Amino acid sequence: MKVYRLLAVLLVAAPVARADDRPIALTHARLVVGDGSPAVDDATIVVKEGRILAVAPGGAAIPDGAEVRDLAGKTVTPGFVSDHGHVGQVRGVTVGARNYTRETIEAELRRYRDYGVTTVVALGNNGPIFQEIRADAHAGRLGGADLFGVDRAIGVPDGAPPQAMIQVGPDQLFRPRDADEARAAVDAMADRKTDLVKIWLDDFGGGVPAKMSPEVYRAVIDRAHERGVRVAAHIHDLADAKAIVAAGADILAHGVRDRPVDAEFIDALKTKGVWYVATLALDDASFAWADRAPWTLSPFARAALSPELARQVDDPAWRAKVLADPKLSGSRSSLVMNQKNLKTLVDAGVKVGFGTDSGATPLRVAGIAEHRELWLSVEAGLTPLRALALATSDAAAALGLEDRGRIAPGLRADLAVFDADPTADVANTATIRETWVLGKPYPRTQP
Repeated sequence: MKVYRLLAVLLVAAPVARADDRPIALTHARLVVGDGSPAVDDATIVVKEGRILAVAPGGAAIPDGAEVRDLAGKTVTPGFVSDHGHVGQVRGVTVGARNYTRETIEAELRRYRDYGVTTVVALGNNGPIFQEIRADAHAGRLGGADLFGVDRAIGVPDGAPPQAMIQVGPDQLFRPRDADEARAAVDAMADRKTDLVKIWLDDFGGGVPAKMSPEVYRAVIDRAHERGVRVAAHIHDLADAKAIVAAGADILAHGVRDRPVDAEFIDALKTKGVWYVATLALDDASFAWADRAPWTLSPFARAALSPELARQVDDPAWRAKVLADPKLSGSRSSLVMNQKNLKTLVDAGVKVGFGTDSGATPLRVAGIAEHRELWLSVEAGLTPLRALALATSDAAAALGLEDRGRIAPGLRADLAVFDADPTADVANTATIRETWVLGKPYPRTQP
């Protein structure tokens, strides 16, 4: 059995302790552990030096000299973990290589944090500065979400991902022409300690002239596994999903959206232990802002928008153009099918993670997209508690991260604090008041 390298979190420096080095006791909170178990009332969470020291009912766990913070009436969950996002691709309403700067990426990581996302995987199209920013994020030096990612990722010559859409530089993406070039691309990424390898196996609804050949994607998967790195695959259709699972892919980075999943596919996912990430919010973002869906008008959502994007979504001419696009009906039907398949797979016991593709385009807004993913998951038929488990413990497990995703002694003190209980109504995630990253609180001023 192959042993894959855990993500780099296990190798980084310990978080810097608080100046007075005292533990902090968060008392009287309603606790959502993150593993799907029922919420616990009147819990105490003790945090010290970036880690959870103890979790207990009432005040039993408060150590002498601890700073006590009363969270009566609040609900505490683990920080959200995104298995599929992007950084450095978007600024305002623009996309492209010019946005891949430290300034842009650090601002995005802080926005993720403000919306309760404490870990994000940038799933491809990363530039040469990625490794140093990732190291700073792991060490807690940036004040934002922790960062993992796929190095450049592997696309198709004249194919996916469409260059006209992403506008990345030559140092952000490989497009191998054959198996030898594919293996060389994997080696280059593995040498730079990429956390995962990503491939595109989709023709974007016929929008690109070529798809990745079996020769290339099999070479990628085989070499990645030889190097101890797992492979995530961008798919849309069930046929492609079946093919790439049969070839050995470890993670499906998007949900199946063309037809209902079948027993054969479900059995393959379960037998091979493949993780499935639906990214419901991807298609939703294509039309929700133009529809002026009620959630897009809320102060909670509006606070995530740059001034440029806010002006765009408020422009009647822009909205009319978007809504007149004949491709939009496909996005609407894809979302419905994606939701149906998510519920089927969760009920069947398939390993399901959490992600949104946020940060890939301006409308897939980092932070708010993750809340929308939760809301859409519940709309699909999951309970709020189950949806929260997808976004915390399951998402961490999908990445091989054993030190986060739950509230338990010894794990990272990555927490989200809400004014109202999201297990009672998942829309209450919009009441997020504070996010803790490595034991440091970051209050969020409600708009």
